Amino acid sequence: MNVHQTSRMTRAYRMARLALHLLQGGLTLALAFPFITPQWRVRLKRRWARGLLAILNVQLTVRGEPPDLSSQGVMFVANHVSWLDIYLLFAVRPARFIAKAEIRSWPVMGWFTVKAGTLFIERGKRQDTFRINQQVAAALNAGDCVALFPEGTTSDGTRLGHFHASLLQPAVHTEATLWPVAIRFLHPDDSVNTAPAYVNDMSFGASIRQVLREPVIYATIAFTAPLPVQGKTRRELAHAAHRAIASRLFPVNPCTISEIPADPPVAAQTASRPTGSPYPAPPDSASASAPVLTSGPR
Repeated sequence: MNVHQTSRMTRAYRMARLALHLLQGGLTLALAFPFITPQWRVRLKRRWARGLLAILNVQLTVRGEPPDLSSQGVMFVANHVSWLDIYLLFAVRPARFIAKAEIRSWPVMGWFTVKAGTLFIERGKRQDTFRINQQVAAALNAGDCVALFPEGTTSDGTRLGHFHASLLQPAVHTEATLWPVAIRFLHPDDSVNTAPAYVNDMSFGASIRQVLREPVIYATIAFTAPLPVQGKTRRELAHAAHRAIASRLFPVNPCTISEIPADPPVAAQTASRPTGSPYPAPPDSASASAPVLTSGPR
């Protein structure tokens, strides 16, 4: 066995704790959420996400100044590596994610995403963008925080793909606060840890097992300065968000800003496994303690 992997007994223990945590979350969604205020829902989502990260021994470092729990009308824009990305953000400031409609049919997790207020889009229907943009605008006007992964697919964390601009239109219409977020998974020596990446033909179960094999996962979630949306087009905002996130992911050698497609490709086949992203991938793409929540360099 690889000395850097957890034992079978440890993995079995974590899996049992994970099952109990999912049960507790399901009971909370079914029995408590219909009767509590939106503010309490946000707090319970954050508490549950932190518990999940503790079970998986994900030690989270928060950099920058995130919005507080009372913030309203915020659109988060983040790079996408893993299904864990959602819970990293939830552990700091929960939001309603925009996800592909297929997730609704997933066993267990589909029910969770529906009850958590996820907004679903039909990825293969370009005309569905208009409908989802109306829903996102209504959510932002109502004070909700919304999050999306504009790359439209996952990566292994060593690169940053194009940002699709179409789903940023609600931020322009509502003059929401646009907040770029950079997500990284690291080894102790600060090199990129690709174990959490949910890419290619990997199944969700295989991804969970891969995460459980890791003794500890160091994750950073960096909040850049919010971007002003007044007087900006959605393409300008997509470029600005891409630059802001790239500067946090690759501070020494920022990746080149490439042209952002005006609309998502309709017939492209998915090469990666986006967990909450609305677009298909481009044809050429490929016993735990509580999570540590700190600020600044680790």
